Amino acid sequence: MYSLETLNEVQKRAVLDTEGAVLVTAGAGSGKTRLLTHRIAHLINDLHVQPYNILAITFTNKAADEMRTRLGKMLDNIDGIWIFTFHAACVRILRRFIDRIGFDKNFTIYGETETKAIVKRIVKQNELNEDMAKSIIAEISNAKSKGISPDDYEQVHKYAQDVEDIAKAYAQYQEVLRTNNALDYDDLLIQTLNLLKSSYEAREFYQNKFRYIHIDEFQDTNTIQYEIAKILAGKHGNIFAVGDEDQCIYTWRGATIGNIFQLQQDFNCTVYKLEQNYRSTANILDIANKIIKGNTKRLDKKLWTEADCGEKVVCYCAASDGFEADYVVRKIYDLVDSGYYEYSDCAVLLRVNALTRHFEERFLQYGIPHKVFGGFKFYDRKEIKDVLAYARASVNTRDDEAIFRIINFPRRGIGDTSIDKIRDIAQANGKSAFDVIVNANAYPLPTALKSKLADFGALLVRLHEISERSIVEYFKYLLYIVLNVDGLFSDDSEGEVRRENINELESSVREFEKKNPAATLFDYLQTVSLYSDTDDMNDDNCVTLATVHSAKGLEFPVVFVVGLEDGIFPSLRQNENESEHMEEERRLMYVAVTRAKRRLFLTYAKSRFLYGETRYCIPSRFLVEGGLVARPERKEDVFTASPSHTYSPYNAQNGYAQSKSVGGSMGGSIGGSSYSATYKSDFGKKATTTPQQQSANKSDIVAGATVMHKRLGKGKIIDIEKMGDSLYAKIDFERGGVMLLAVDFAPITVIKD
Repeated sequence: MYSLETLNEVQKRAVLDTEGAVLVTAGAGSGKTRLLTHRIAHLINDLHVQPYNILAITFTNKAADEMRTRLGKMLDNIDGIWIFTFHAACVRILRRFIDRIGFDKNFTIYGETETKAIVKRIVKQNELNEDMAKSIIAEISNAKSKGISPDDYEQVHKYAQDVEDIAKAYAQYQEVLRTNNALDYDDLLIQTLNLLKSSYEAREFYQNKFRYIHIDEFQDTNTIQYEIAKILAGKHGNIFAVGDEDQCIYTWRGATIGNIFQLQQDFNCTVYKLEQNYRSTANILDIANKIIKGNTKRLDKKLWTEADCGEKVVCYCAASDGFEADYVVRKIYDLVDSGYYEYSDCAVLLRVNALTRHFEERFLQYGIPHKVFGGFKFYDRKEIKDVLAYARASVNTRDDEAIFRIINFPRRGIGDTSIDKIRDIAQANGKSAFDVIVNANAYPLPTALKSKLADFGALLVRLHEISERSIVEYFKYLLYIVLNVDGLFSDDSEGEVRRENINELESSVREFEKKNPAATLFDYLQTVSLYSDTDDMNDDNCVTLATVHSAKGLEFPVVFVVGLEDGIFPSLRQNENESEHMEEERRLMYVAVTRAKRRLFLTYAKSRFLYGETRYCIPSRFLVEGGLVARPERKEDVFTASPSHTYSPYNAQNGYAQSKSVGGSMGGSIGGSSYSATYKSDFGKKATTTPQQQSANKSDIVAGATVMHKRLGKGKIIDIEKMGDSLYAKIDFERGGVMLLAVDFAPITVIKD
């Protein structure tokens, strides 16, 4: 319902300031959507502005739908208001006037699929490496977001690798679009700007139409979007921009934080600061404020709340990445056990995708439902499935699906028609695809195809032979000799993520073999298949596992930000824009912290096995800036005791330290106070299914006992270990190999003879 009395004083002043340019720098959780909808409602309801004269720009269709829904409840009639994303608004503008710049009004919009097809064809015509297609697409989009034309591209990037080839491909790509009377998504913005600059008629029409312009998430605008907004507001000057420079985390997509400052220069706008937060507790906001004040490119503001201080923020140091995951699992267990939280209240946020593996595996081992938000589970990612398909085909030569998956990974020029021929011959002769490929000369196949299959067949035979070796040896040969993973993917951000994931797969292989020295490649694949099986996951009550980028715009009662070590979060780059990179990383940390409503846990590890090697870690500088960790002055002082975190004794038997987080007194909080977990038998007052309901009586957990796990099957306890205040069982599962599980809440049942 529309009522100015529901706004705080700063929000109300911003809503009532309707004439001229206004910039609202809105801190996280400060009610910016309420502000925008109330301003539009005020214009229509109180000032009798026609809906036709109002433009509201959002950055996602979801946000646009949310704004329409709210306004629909506040006003009798919202017909005529333009509430669109930038791209959707540009489509409407172009449909009316694009003929003024040489296109037909019935132009086609090309999406990702069409763009890929065109660029791949150009790459082939120019006799370039097929792998360049992805980087060319990325470079074209990046150039367009910055307003760089094909003619200017080579000059701007004259020292870049392959610049001549990319510039030529860019020009050819644009020529194809022009010939086909088509625009891609970037062109929707570029051609709208071109139209508004070159056509007096179009410019006058929309400047007169949009007397009041509103733009949400202004910090995410790129150069072209800002220029469009500047022209549209050029006559009346009534532009209302809402954004938060502290949450600008998409510069790699072209977002320009400088637009916030440019707006002030171009329009001499009034600035309002929304600093009252309606989401988080005071303790959480205190950490957020301390961290973000380290940035220089920002408008000074400090989040505050009328809510109470809430629980203290917990900063936890784990002995290793594995025990970091144990700690998170245990805390989620205890929070749900308390009856005040459900699984869906909890989120685990990470800086990089590759870190999800440990948490996914721990969640499965302890029976905690979870989902990966905005992406695939680790073992379901394409590059991981591609590599594992090689292993499947090596172990089982009759696995046709695995063989057909890898037949063109990497590309071997074997097309769909050829694959169909192989499949048909195999079926007709009762053979496997492996048999047909290895013995291609014995079958009626084209000569050119037989030549291609000869090398592939020899490779399959070789991999089958070495599949009997150790698992680590097999994957080293596959990844570095066969696939050459270092050069397999493009050099853009997507390629970097894929390489990180492959490296993390190698880490999982090494960990598995270390725990299961006698295991075979088949045993490893069987275990992986368990982690990929999500049939019994409850989508309605799951822990969310997400990167910070994908979690922007979301909020959760409980948030764990993990992997807080220099080199991971923040990620480190040595380049000429290091300071700008670090400011964006700090903004990313600010976004992560401000996703939390009631509880915030910040974790890091002394050592981390990542990308195939063990790293000894330095706590994130953001923990130092937040006053959570003492700044190390020397390398040997990195883990000097601080009142804000807990440390762990060394466990000689396992060769790594065991954190006390896995049982009993866990963690530390700001100010040095501690808290203890009490394990209850009525676990999960709100939850429908729990690990505790399945766990065994502790007195039955002894070496030699046989246990049953819902997902991992039958297992035998081979050792019991006391670590800190907790009891751990080392269990050799028939399907999962050897695992170390906390007795207190492992979902296991003792099978008695």
